[in-house]
Amino acid sequence: MKKLSLRARVLTGAVAAAALGAGTFGAMSANAAAPAAAPATTVNADASNKNLHQTTHLTIEAATKAAQATLDAAEQENQRVTVAVVDRNGNTLVVLRGDGAGPQSYESAQRKAFTAVSWNAPTSELAKRLAQAPNLKDIPGTLFLGGGAPVQAKGAPVAGIGVAGAPSGDLDEKFAQAGVAALNK
Repeated sequence: MKKLSLRARVLTGAVAAAALGAGTFGAMSANAAAPAAAPATTVNADASNKNLHQTTHLTIEAATKAAQATLDAAEQENQRVTVAVVDRNGNTLVVLRGDGAGPQSYESAQRKAFTAVSWNAPTSELAKRLAQAPNLKDIPGTLFLGGGAPVQAKGAPVAGIGVAGAPSGDLDEKFAQAGVAALNK
């Protein structure tokens, strides 16, 4: 009998696991027709409850205001950029792609915004840290190039603004800072 290669064995195992999982899911789904009612529970939502954590989030109106101020600052210097604003969790709130911005700028702006909010620091500063920790660049969704700025409330990150498309990260970051400044007015 011919021995299967490692790749064939791995693929066969994966297919078997998927089939088993699908069968289990089907059995569970068939039995889930009449779920038992979950017991009603409430959590005391007063400020003294140590089981709750409150966070501050940027409104869509504020995110749009910041993105537009960023794009306006770039346009005043004849730069064609894309601006992305992400929330505290890195979810995209707003993306404005300026007229003539390159196709690569869309994803780059989002990744810079994500990186800035993730570390609560401008991406130009984070890029300097790569010398001591080069593996940082391997974290999915990040981009360690100038052009990202965190938005803070009481020192904590609540959003990130990323800009891409100008000839340098310094310019991208300058425009991102214009968006942050617009929120402080």
